[in-house]
Amino acid sequence: MIGIAKRVIQFFKDVAEEMKKVSWPPKEEVISSSAIVIVFVIILSIILGFIDFVASTLVGLILK
Repeated sequence: MIGIAKRVIQFFKDVAEEMKKVSWPPKEEVISSSAIVIVFVIILSIILGFIDFVASTLVGLILK
């Protein structure tokens, strides 16, 4: 049981050391990248919604 606790503590120490090596992007870059992703998802959703509408309309017309 003590061995497991030591390993868990060592794991978190290693994680803390690794987190010091990470280079984080500036806040402005994160915001602009997030905005680009959100806009892309909205545009893609509109396109896929349109394709779904057209396909379901065509299938509905064929099955009439």
